[in-house]
Amino acid sequence: MSVNYNKNSPSIKTRYAKLHQKENKNYTPETLSLTSQLLSINPEFYTIWNYRRQILTEGIFPLKSATEVNDLITADLNLTMSALRQNPKVYWVWNHRRWCLEHVPENPGEDQSNWRKMSWVKELRVIESFLDADPRNFHAWNYRRYVLQSPYVDHTWEQELNYTTRKIESNFSNFSAWHQRSKVYTSLWERGINDEELKSIKNQEFNLIKQAIYTDPGDQSIWLYHRWLVGEGKDEELLRREIEMIEELLSIEPDRCLDTLIHYKTLLLRHRYSLKDRDECITLSSRLRQLDPFRDGRYQDIANELLSMPNN
Repeated sequence: MSVNYNKNSPSIKTRYAKLHQKENKNYTPETLSLTSQLLSINPEFYTIWNYRRQILTEGIFPLKSATEVNDLITADLNLTMSALRQNPKVYWVWNHRRWCLEHVPENPGEDQSNWRKMSWVKELRVIESFLDADPRNFHAWNYRRYVLQSPYVDHTWEQELNYTTRKIESNFSNFSAWHQRSKVYTSLWERGINDEELKSIKNQEFNLIKQAIYTDPGDQSIWLYHRWLVGEGKDEELLRREIEMIEELLSIEPDRCLDTLIHYKTLLLRHRYSLKDRDECITLSSRLRQLDPFRDGRYQDIANELLSMPNN
C-alpha cells in the first residue's frame, strides 16, 4: 500500500516548495536528493519522477564519467525497486525503470563486461521475481513484454510459452498469462507459419484450454482466450468441434457457458455454415436475460441481430 501524500504536512511542504527551483533549472545533487525524499514518501508522485529525470539528464549526467552515470542509473533502479516493493502496481515507477534501462551507458575502454546487456538480462530476472509474488500483476506482465523486446535479451518464443504454461497451470484464472500467450502466438503468426503448423499449434492450445475449462468452466479469462483461438469462425470444422465440446459441458454444468455457445452458433449463421440454429440461439439469449439481468441490454442486442438473420 502506498503512503498517503499530504502536501500540507510541514516537512513535506518545505521540501515540495524547494522543488519550485525547477523553474530556475536548479539541477543539482541537492535537488536530486529532495526528489528522493519525496518519492520515498509517495512513489505515485509522477511529476517528481519527471523532474528527477530532468535533473539527471540536464544537470548531473553531463558532468559525470560513464562509470559514474552507470552507478547513478543503478542507484535509481534500486530506488524504484524499493518503491515497487511498497506498491508493485504504480505505473510511474515502472515507467522510470524503463527510462533507467534506456540510459545505461556504453562501456568505456577495454572493459569486456557489457553494462547494457547485463542490465537487461538482470531485469528479466527481476520481473520474474515480481510475477512469482503476484502472477496476475498486469503492470508486471506489460513490463515483461517491454523487456523481452530488447535485443540484449536472448529469449525464444518457446521459452516464453513454457513460462506462461507454468503460470497457467499453477492458476488457470491468470488472465494476464493467457493474454501473454496470445501475444506470443500473434507475433509468431505475423512472422509467417504454414497451415499445418498453425493447425498443430492450435490443437495443442485447445487441449490445454480444455483442461482449464473443465477445471473451472465459470472463469471468464479462459473463455476469452478460447474465443481468441476460435477467432472469426472461418474454420467450420474447428467451430463445430468446439460447439460440441461446449454442449457436452452444458450437460454437466448447465447455464455455465451459454454466452459463448450463442456466440459460436451466431458465427455459424454469419458464415452460413448453418441456417437452422437461429431460433435456438434466440431461446438461449432469453435464458441468459433471466440468468444475468444486469446485462439484459447486451443479450437483447444479440437477439435482435439473430432476428435479422435468415432462418431457412
